[in-house]
Amino acid sequence: MESTAHLRFLRMSPRKLSTVAALVRGKPVEAALNILKFTPRAAALPVEKLIKSAVANATDKSKGQVDVDTLYVKTISVDQGPTQRRFMPRAMGRATPIKKKTAHVHVVLAEAKK
Repeated sequence: MESTAHLRFLRMSPRKLSTVAALVRGKPVEAALNILKFTPRAAALPVEKLIKSAVANATDKSKGQVDVDTLYVKTISVDQGPTQRRFMPRAMGRATPIKKKTAHVHVVLAEAKK
C-alpha cells in the first residue's frame, strides 16, 4: 500500500529543498523524521511536516490497518513552482530583478516487504 502527500507553492528555493530531500530518500519513516529533526536547515521543517502528513494519510486511508513502523520513504521529489518577479530600485534610475522562487514537493510512502 502506498500513501502520498503534496506540498505546493512553498516559498523556498527548490535547490535548497532538494538537498534535504536527498537525506531522507529511501529511509524508514522513523529514521527520516529523526534525521530531519536534527538537520539545521530551514527546509527540514516543511519536509518533516509533509512526511508526517503522508503518515496520517496512510493511517486514514487504510483505516488503521497499516503498521506505521514498516513505512519508508519510497520517493520524494522536488519540482520548481512559479516564480514571482519583483524589482528593486537601484542607482541612476535603474531597476534590478528579484526572483522569488517557489517549489512543489511530492512524497510517496510505501510498506516495506516483510
